[in-house]
Amino acid sequence: MVEVSNIVKVGIADMNIVQSPALIRTSGLGSCVGVVVYDQSKEIAGMAHVMLPDSTLSKMGQINQAKYADTAIKELVERIVRDGASIRKLKAKIAGGSQMFQFSSGTDLMRIGPRNVAAVKKELMALRIPIVAEDVGGNSGRTIEFNPKTSLLNIRTVNKGTKEV
Repeated sequence: MVEVSNIVKVGIADMNIVQSPALIRTSGLGSCVGVVVYDQSKEIAGMAHVMLPDSTLSKMGQINQAKYADTAIKELVERIVRDGASIRKLKAKIAGGSQMFQFSSGTDLMRIGPRNVAAVKKELMALRIPIVAEDVGGNSGRTIEFNPKTSLLNIRTVNKGTKEV
């Protein structure tokens, strides 16, 4: 990891946008999915920490858009384009979506990680944003950090070390 004084942190069910030379990071990705959408030519990137696949599961009137795949990705793309990114040049990298616990019952409701990954991919495909790299699944937590200057996503996986995609 490059030590840079300007690292924008994204919390759980949160999103943010950065421009080079700042980096953007989120930790605690278990079943959550970290979605990075970026425009390499403008060195601008947005990150969302998606907790759940679908906002229709929300029982509240006012929802946190960053929490759900179906609302977070649309909002993230709108924000990054508003900040100067070109919609046609956007690419995505995703990480997370682990199956953190083993359940004896095979109900799909408990498979939040794989459902989050599927929902994120569906939203990106609907917006015609290609996923150029991913590190999803497994059963370990991750911390990810994206550098909009190099377009590299640094992924630290619990008990598995670090890699860049």
